[in-house]
Amino acid sequence: MSAATTAGRRLVRAGALAAALGAWQLLTAYDVNLWLRFEQFPTVGEVASALADRVGTAAYWQDLGHSLRRIVTGFLLAAVLGVAAGTAIARSRWAADLLGPLVEVVRPVPAIALVPVAILLLPTNEQGIVFITCAAAFFPILVSTRHAVRALSPVWEEAVLTLGGGRARVLWSVVLPGALPGVFGGLSVGIGVAWICVISAEMISGEYGVGYRTWQDYTVVDYPGVFVGMATIGALGLLTSTVVELTGRRVTSWLPHATAGAPTGRPAPPASPTPPASVPPTASPAPSDAAAPASAPRETPASGQDPAPEKEPVA
Repeated sequence: MSAATTAGRRLVRAGALAAALGAWQLLTAYDVNLWLRFEQFPTVGEVASALADRVGTAAYWQDLGHSLRRIVTGFLLAAVLGVAAGTAIARSRWAADLLGPLVEVVRPVPAIALVPVAILLLPTNEQGIVFITCAAAFFPILVSTRHAVRALSPVWEEAVLTLGGGRARVLWSVVLPGALPGVFGGLSVGIGVAWICVISAEMISGEYGVGYRTWQDYTVVDYPGVFVGMATIGALGLLTSTVVELTGRRVTSWLPHATAGAPTGRPAPPASPTPPASVPPTASPAPSDAAAPASAPRETPASGQDPAPEKEPVA
């Protein structure tokens, strides 16, 4: 992709964000009330002023650090456990029979509904929030890994086994590298779900964090502060998802990528070669049975088979 194209795309993205902020400012400044009520919404200027005040305080950065520590710890645990469990379920019948039903029963339960379980099982609120974050990201990663491993072609595994490789060699040289694109797809989904649940858990049982501070602002009817928390959550989510995506691109850099200017990711088929002029023409095909001389011997059918019917002469 050329530098001009990259700069143009960045300009379009910045313009879309600026247009959204401009529409927000106009709707709130003029107190538009067309089914959607904007008269109680804070303006962009009020939110920006509140953000500038919060950034200069130590409490803002303390909340930021608590939320980042919880999300990183829970997400890394979910990534390790999800990839391991997904690979085991896809590769082992015993793991599929033992873990598969349990996973399918627990997976539909929202992670935020596990707050009572975390309170009963874990001694501190901090550990409970990490547990909920891990549970939220675990299932998307597990499901994506399971499907990615099952979708691998068996030809690669057979090639390694033919060359004398064992099961460990197949796992580390074929299964995990081949499933990486699907694994990182699950990681991208998991980091978004993890942010949703860590903020919700901080609102319910947290003492510090962006979610806790946002809920406190809501209880005291500080709506600019609420929007500061929402903007902070969005920025943190964008940062972490970008890190996961860039890591996935770096780890899977060996995969073929679409070339610049190509309409699709599938390469164009090679053109059929043109025979050189010096090649002599091929021999004419053998004459058909209808043009064969009458004296040519007919093939005798095998025993127990009816003779083939004679072809009608061509007029």
